[in-house]
Amino acid sequence: MSGSTLIMVALAGIFLLLFLVIRTKLHAFVALLLVSLLVGIAAGMPLNEVITSIQNGMGGTLGFVAVVVGLGAMFGKMLEVSGGAERLASTMISKFGEDKAPWALGVTGFIVAIPVFFDVGFIILVPIVYGLARKTGKSLLHYGIPLLAGLAVTHSFIPPTPGPIAVAELVGAELGWVILFGVLAGIPAMILAGPVFGRFIGKKIHVLIPDYMELEKKEYDKELPSFAMITSLISIPLVLILLNTLSAVLLEEGNMVREILTFLGHPFVALTIATLLTFYLLGTKRGYSRQEVQDIATKALEPAGIIILVTGAGGVFKQVLIDSGVGAVLGDMMGDSSLPPIVLAFLIAAAVRVAQGSATVAMVTAAGLITPLLEIVGMTGPALGLIVIAIASGATVLSHVNDSGFWLVNRYFGMDVKDTLKSWTVMETIIGLTGFVVVLIISFFI
Repeated sequence: MSGSTLIMVALAGIFLLLFLVIRTKLHAFVALLLVSLLVGIAAGMPLNEVITSIQNGMGGTLGFVAVVVGLGAMFGKMLEVSGGAERLASTMISKFGEDKAPWALGVTGFIVAIPVFFDVGFIILVPIVYGLARKTGKSLLHYGIPLLAGLAVTHSFIPPTPGPIAVAELVGAELGWVILFGVLAGIPAMILAGPVFGRFIGKKIHVLIPDYMELEKKEYDKELPSFAMITSLISIPLVLILLNTLSAVLLEEGNMVREILTFLGHPFVALTIATLLTFYLLGTKRGYSRQEVQDIATKALEPAGIIILVTGAGGVFKQVLIDSGVGAVLGDMMGDSSLPPIVLAFLIAAAVRVAQGSATVAMVTAAGLITPLLEIVGMTGPALGLIVIAIASGATVLSHVNDSGFWLVNRYFGMDVKDTLKSWTVMETIIGLTGFVVVLIISFFI
């Protein structure tokens, strides 16, 4: 087929994907698989090769993502059940002082969302926001926006959360670089979108605790774990993965220290170590039976399963684009553009995000589309880490009524749609734009 025909096939596939997800409400996993099938057939691939591409795309992606997301989910569930998130929040607020509680909540959200899913972290910690607002008489947004910003930044930018894990695997980026650039972009994003914007919007919109959301403080049957233990457990996998990446830069190949750090810092090993320590230190050592720990871990895999399958379907879409030849044509077309790959990655993710709402779908779709260009221009190493954060930034901006996060905040803060757009949507856009600007600046030096 001619290049123009293949481009039309790709565009038709993207529009069909958006239509299926938005209009027919077809689950993203099924929609991505169906579109991948149709794109492969329309691009003229032999039928047996279409099936082979789907199998290779799913297997190649899930071989990494399933292990990392599954371990991360179990790690986070133990933190949730043990009360570790509350311990982090209470300790941070006592250290910062009540006057700087928004900063404490922003930092708490930033740390908690590393192992815990965004919505779970918010639901666990929102009673603290209610308590502070009730005590001080200030708007819920004064405290809530910093917490949401901290959670949202880490959820989008820093592995082992599923979004950056998925994109890193699809584009072939090392997690160490993703973590490093995610932190560098995430800290200023959290500050601007959290305490700074929260203070501003809290004065503009006075939000009271909704009558239907007077939550009782959750009681734990065991003493909360220590602050030092929780921060240490969260730091272990991040530090090991970063040491792996840095050892490849600083030490020669064949060096024994480098080989050990490479092994320990592989995400499989680092997260297995952290998860086993969590099972013991937050589980059996604190009085949970082995069966209870097993039940908690099993429960953690229910939400993780959906994310894993959607990510795998994104890998299928990418593989079909590449094997059909559509990817090469797309890559050439984008390569002829005057825009740098990092800008294209951000814009593609932002467009899909605004159209259909799901940040995960936006991330995997953008990664699938941009990968052929990255292979053509020969991007490697740190540059791929920047691409991951650019895609994550694009998939964060302009959350609105088609995003489940929008309605979660709307319900818990009792706001109307207009005020949710002014607060939550603006906060998400500040995060996305700040993250993108930071990685764009870094890209000039790499």
